[in-house]
Amino acid sequence: MSPFTGSAARTSPWRHLDVTIAEGVATVTLARPERLNALTFGAYADLRDLLAELSRERSVRALVLAGRGRGFCSGGDVDEIIGATLDLDTAQLLDFNRMTGQVVRAVRECPFPVIAAVHGVAAGAGAVLALAADFRVADPSARFAFLFTRVGLSGGDMGAAYLLPRVVGLGHATRLLMLGDQVRAPEAERIGLISELTDEGGADEAAAALARRLAQGPALALAQTKALLTSELDMPLSAAIELDAATQALLMTGRDYAEFHAAFTEKRPPKWQGR
Repeated sequence: MSPFTGSAARTSPWRHLDVTIAEGVATVTLARPERLNALTFGAYADLRDLLAELSRERSVRALVLAGRGRGFCSGGDVDEIIGATLDLDTAQLLDFNRMTGQVVRAVRECPFPVIAAVHGVAAGAGAVLALAADFRVADPSARFAFLFTRVGLSGGDMGAAYLLPRVVGLGHATRLLMLGDQVRAPEAERIGLISELTDEGGADEAAAALARRLAQGPALALAQTKALLTSELDMPLSAAIELDAATQALLMTGRDYAEFHAAFTEKRPPKWQGR
């Protein structure tokens, strides 16, 4: 993401999200608990635009995506999205589906780690948002369901058919995307869909702790690691090794690399600058 911006001011407040930023950690909360945080057109657009703003500002070093109330996110709102899309023409539907995909791209391409704090339901688009995150921290109440075929649509929505096989393998991804069955926390942990399983009610706190740990780390090194993980998914080994070499050569000219050596020599913790 380029740090160069035009004349538009930073957005505040966000109408469809609760956003707080402290000590390099952004906490973005889906806040429609009475609807299990079902997504609307506005919520999708806010997520897309918020991630772009934070990526340009470079002040955020980690982001937690959470849901208020009884669950993480139940997917697209049945009335405000599914019902409304029945009245859209093909061009409008393509615009909408491209926008939802842009949210996933923004999660994958933003230069900071994203942690999904999952409790209760993560269904449909909510499951894909969690899937797109770098870490999924969940408590035992978490249950994931990729429900798209159950509403007569392709299971490959918002990049799910690209991301899910790479997280859990083709066999599990085929089952989850075709059948749309619920995956509860124990199975989700077993197949690798969950990064960390917490005690009951502990997902938000554990996700915040992980975000603080990441925010205190070498931000540029973490950003480049995330970029390489995404970029190298479809590269041949020779191209991936060359990209790794070029990236390491650049990072070896950075302040953090020199700071590690100085800290090691002086027997003190490094003071990371993210440069």
